[in-house]
Amino acid sequence: MDILSEVIMGKPLWMWGSFLGLVFSLLAFDLLVLHRKTHEVSIKESMWTSLFYITVALLFGAWVWYSLGETSGKEYLTGYIVEQTLSMDNLFVISLVFSYFHIPRQYQHRVLFWGILGVVLLRGIMIGLGAALVSEFSWVLHIFAAFLIFTGIKMLFMGDELPDIENNFIMRTLKKRLRITNELHGEKFIVRMPHPKSGKIKPFATPLLVALVMIEFVDLIFAVDSVPAIFTITLDPYVVYTSNIFAILGLRSMYFALSVIIHRFKYLKPALACVLIFIGSKSFISYLMGWTKFPAGLSLSITLGLIATGIIVSIYKTKHPSPEVKS
Repeated sequence: MDILSEVIMGKPLWMWGSFLGLVFSLLAFDLLVLHRKTHEVSIKESMWTSLFYITVALLFGAWVWYSLGETSGKEYLTGYIVEQTLSMDNLFVISLVFSYFHIPRQYQHRVLFWGILGVVLLRGIMIGLGAALVSEFSWVLHIFAAFLIFTGIKMLFMGDELPDIENNFIMRTLKKRLRITNELHGEKFIVRMPHPKSGKIKPFATPLLVALVMIEFVDLIFAVDSVPAIFTITLDPYVVYTSNIFAILGLRSMYFALSVIIHRFKYLKPALACVLIFIGSKSFISYLMGWTKFPAGLSLSITLGLIATGIIVSIYKTKHPSPEVKS
């Protein structure tokens, strides 16, 4: 048998290889052409790069629709949109990490770029484990669904709580295990310098590397929501993985534009909570309606409607700045 035709998680190896080849080609183009020289990414550049990634993602979705069928195409689009919106909170925390470590904007792209490589690997592992669990124990999907409903309800009724980066477990562990410089050393992640006590030349991690590790940890935490969410949309690991990665690629490139206006998406979080509750409820709704599966087109429409409502209300409500309170 031709090795490229060997089936892995329901799809031939050539499909997985083609997708990963496309992703790494895009990343190589980003690093070697668009950002060959370190510079501060402007809002305009961020928007154009995002538009490029979104276009590629939609073209890939059209190919999925054509090759794997209408249902897979709609599931890909739903997963892509859900991951994009779930990652909005992720961007807010990334912004806090950059602020905490005082990372200048000209170095932020470097951290986000190398962070993508970690995402490709970590999401692959999590989705592979999720697919294996669902394949072996179908009842796990009900746990995923219940978890999403619980998470959505918690998001609706609990206020926003800023993460405590200083006292975070990962941060404390890094400080304990690594020698970390107090200042940045350009765009370097590791530098060699004299140890303050022994005077011997030792490798030191810079705040840029610590920020990268923290952002990878943040993505891992957010994946706990997004991976179960998309497995309740589709059980196809290929659709799950490709929609996840394309969504993250597009949103990371949009970070520099969104970081300026992210405060205006105040009402997106309640909309996102409703999306999680809806996605978690789909299997129960299908059972009550006597459906074998919740219609992919209806799922896509409801998801789009909830997110669009959150965005429109947010833009309208934050159109005018709140008047300052006079003493």
